[in-house]
Amino acid sequence: MLSSLIELKVSDRDYPRQIAQLLASQSWSQGCVIQVADGIRWVELGRFGDRSPGESQLQQSLESSELVGGTDWISFACGHTAVESPEQFCVAVEFTDHEQATTALQGVYQSILTGVIEWHRICQLQDRVLRSETILQIAAQWHGIKQTDQLITEIVEASTQLLDAERASLFLWDKGNQQLVARPALGIDGNELRVPDAAGVVGEVVHSGESLRIDEVEGQDQINRDVDNQLNFTTHNLICCPLKNDRDEIIGAFEVLNKRAGTFTSADLKALEDLADHIVSALQEAQEVEQIIASRSLIAEQAAEGVTLIGECPQIVALRTTLERIANTDLAVLILGENGTGKEVVSQLLHFQSDRRDEPLVAVNCAAISESLLESELFGHVQGAFTDARDDREGKFELASRGTLLLDEIGDMSLPGQAKLLRVLEDKVVVRVGGSTPIHTDARVIAATNQDLSEMVREKRFREDLFYRLNVMTVEMPPLRERGEDIILLAEHFLKHLSGQARRTVPRITSGARKKLLTHSWPGNVRELRNLIERIIYLSDSDKLEASDLQFADTTARGVSHLEFSGTLNEATMNFQIELIRTQIKRSGGNMTEVARQLGLHRSNLYRKMGQLGMSLEENS
Repeated sequence: MLSSLIELKVSDRDYPRQIAQLLASQSWSQGCVIQVADGIRWVELGRFGDRSPGESQLQQSLESSELVGGTDWISFACGHTAVESPEQFCVAVEFTDHEQATTALQGVYQSILTGVIEWHRICQLQDRVLRSETILQIAAQWHGIKQTDQLITEIVEASTQLLDAERASLFLWDKGNQQLVARPALGIDGNELRVPDAAGVVGEVVHSGESLRIDEVEGQDQINRDVDNQLNFTTHNLICCPLKNDRDEIIGAFEVLNKRAGTFTSADLKALEDLADHIVSALQEAQEVEQIIASRSLIAEQAAEGVTLIGECPQIVALRTTLERIANTDLAVLILGENGTGKEVVSQLLHFQSDRRDEPLVAVNCAAISESLLESELFGHVQGAFTDARDDREGKFELASRGTLLLDEIGDMSLPGQAKLLRVLEDKVVVRVGGSTPIHTDARVIAATNQDLSEMVREKRFREDLFYRLNVMTVEMPPLRERGEDIILLAEHFLKHLSGQARRTVPRITSGARKKLLTHSWPGNVRELRNLIERIIYLSDSDKLEASDLQFADTTARGVSHLEFSGTLNEATMNFQIELIRTQIKRSGGNMTEVARQLGLHRSNLYRKMGQLGMSLEENS
């Protein structure tokens, strides 16, 4: 028999069954059972024959280092052998001749136990490697999930599959309210169940910090049947382990219920404990992401509250309607208007009224970047791409991905820069300067300019294909001088806002100041008005805004400031505008593009204004 034992391979998965078959095939035997003690439970490893020894026979074997004989069985165990093992193995042979069985087993039973122990150790290592690989694969899928509820659902589904269970629940410990919050809780409104933190198995686990295994043999009275009743579920067996953060603080527990086949083993509990570390890590990551997103949403909400389009004139009312319609789309928008009319405010409104509001709004002033640096600024660069490129750097398109990119003063971009921009807009892919890896970008592009791009296209100073790519939706900002009573609304808004910043009372606009505000030509538009009000707020402590406080900067009217005007206010204003336009036409030698630029107008707006004033191009050229 010894030679037959030597021929068996300990690495075979069915090694215990082969041992049982070999022992049962001896002339003095008719059956054999090999078992391991798992807590107070006996788990069968191999069998040959239909009968089993009694519990008392097995227990006597564990308490002895010798062969233990009974009426029909002779058994031996590793409880007190020289071989060290945390598990306790027992081999029981049903004999036909006690004396022969004792004689035959006396010289081999220690070798049999050693072989079974070594087989069990190999199997545990193999199973642990496989389970560890599975757990790592499962955990890798959890990282990157941003929402805690979605993550918990993924954890529960993966755990029930891994451990072949019917159900699982993750309990978070609400210490302040002395409650355990179970999620998901199927069949409960809100999918969340709250129970006292001292109740049931989970309560014992979070307070003791020790894992528990419950089945039909042991611990049934510890199961919280109130929870079963609420969930319309019957718990037969379970394993539960604590969840600890990186400071070794218990934050909850994870419970897996009802093994589909048999009962949970100590190996199942060890797998759950291994899984618990990954659960906590993924939970903390998801919660941190949620906090960041919540903070970013709050910041975006606060920023959105500070962006308003003040005014009730027909142009502004129509503009608001247009912005509401196009804000939550991915359409490219071209914002036209003189300097200071509020093009940046409109771009902010488009961003904050869209689903992209929690993502970045990145602004680039194309006029302020040299042609040599424009490509690096927009598309980024890799280390060593040029002399000062000491590190890899993201471009504005990457930074604005999933958000909004404002290309301000787009008309000042060079033609080579325009060609590269067009390629990115069409392909939604950027390649960093000096690099070769394509990087996808999902930035919504808003362009703004105070120039007449259609005229620039005709003059070959702006690419036609880029113009049409940007000009999907056009928004034109009216100059302040055409907005009538909006001037007063804006002045009152700036007075209130800036007075709050300066911690002073809000000045009241006198009738004289109102008239002066309404008759000024506002070449600097809303920006000029804001700067004027800000200067008054900080230089005057009067509770009234008088006409004498309004000292306008003299910029475009130097050539006509010596003229005197008479008649009504409207007539004087009209004559002033006529003389101003005539002066600029003479200064520029009839170059209407230059006249429009000097007056802060688009060329088409200049012609329209001249028509309103009754001026013809021929008589003024």
